[in-house]
Amino acid sequence: MRRAKLLPNLFLPAAIAAITLITGCENDLRDIQKISAAEVNRPGQRYTDVDVIYSDSAKVKAHMTAPLMLDYEKDKTKKAYIEMPKGVKVTFYDENLKITSTIVADYAVRHVDEKLIELRKNVVGTNIKGDTFTSDELIWDENTRQIHSNKLVHVKMADGSITDGTSFTSDENLNHWIMTQGTGIINVKDQDMAH
Repeated sequence: MRRAKLLPNLFLPAAIAAITLITGCENDLRDIQKISAAEVNRPGQRYTDVDVIYSDSAKVKAHMTAPLMLDYEKDKTKKAYIEMPKGVKVTFYDENLKITSTIVADYAVRHVDEKLIELRKNVVGTNIKGDTFTSDELIWDENTRQIHSNKLVHVKMADGSITDGTSFTSDENLNHWIMTQGTGIINVKDQDMAH
């Protein structure tokens, strides 16, 4: 009879010990997964004071500078990308090496395989005419040599006209741009009204 009473008394401490052991293993497994994920997300290379020239047929097309560049290599789950967490400046040139436009941003990421650069946070672009383009995001497609965005883009033209809208597309020089779903205030000269 005593033996029957001892068995339930031993069962409870054994069950608590087993649960504690299993919970401890789960926590250890979670810690290992966190460490493993951190290792995967470490950049392969780290560069400071970066100065990159983009050329086509031996002609300089763009010049990019960044204080910090982190190169993340391709792995089984993610494609290769380059991060510029401390900002970036891109300057575009014509065939005579004259500056046609510039874009600055607080953050950028380049998708290596796609040849796309996402410029984010306080993005400001200017063209040779003095028009200014501001947005939270502009995307430079190196393949098509276009800049586009589906985020709100605010354009202040040199003549004081203002346009806001989404679905923005432009050439790299920010000269020939279109925008849908836009609103704005356009300055019209008196002489234009007479015609």
